[in-house]
Amino acid sequence: MKYNNIVKGRFISRPNRFIALCEIDGEIYKCHVKNTGRCRELLTEGATVFLDKSDNPDRKTPFDLVKVMKGNLLVNMDSNAPNKVFHEHIPKLFDNVTRIKPEFTYGSSRIDFLVETDTDKKLIEIKGVTLENNGIVRFPDAPTERGIKHINELIEAKKDGYERYIVFIVQMEGMREFRPNWDTHPAFGEALIKARYNGVHILALGCTVSETDLDITYEIPVVLER
Repeated sequence: MKYNNIVKGRFISRPNRFIALCEIDGEIYKCHVKNTGRCRELLTEGATVFLDKSDNPDRKTPFDLVKVMKGNLLVNMDSNAPNKVFHEHIPKLFDNVTRIKPEFTYGSSRIDFLVETDTDKKLIEIKGVTLENNGIVRFPDAPTERGIKHINELIEAKKDGYERYIVFIVQMEGMREFRPNWDTHPAFGEALIKARYNGVHILALGCTVSETDLDITYEIPVVLER
């Protein structure tokens, strides 16, 4: 996927989870943060950020904060990006795709994708990952009861003949391992182990990230045990 109007700036502060103050060419702007997570390890004062300029001249926040430099590592922190980049990647991951239905209602949940092929039907839940330490990425960065609910829905979908996937889209390059964030939400890690035991495929897919682009290019080993 591509961003068409990227400008470079400097992060100053985050008054609330939706707004960041960023400096661009010496001027301070209120920018929309396209990630409601904590992101404390990313949005540090003085960090270089990349902002997508809106085409709407009347918008109160003329820029969306979508990427940030964490040291020498460029991280895409746009929470809409994982679903978009995975949608583009589906034909590379599965053969003979006949239908792709985003936001598919199953049970009491909306699952990110229904993908049908010549031979089966798949339910796929996508999670974006931005939390990293020494090449190991973890999810979630905050407790997510909604995430556990989706996992349980996927486990139950076995009875209806679905092939089921949880796909973690790692929004940065060069990562060597994915793990649940046991310290932050142990119940999520336990739910993932239960899902794997019940036949749910668990994948971590890493991305190549540039100032303007995001593409899925590699697979990361998944380690679920503590």
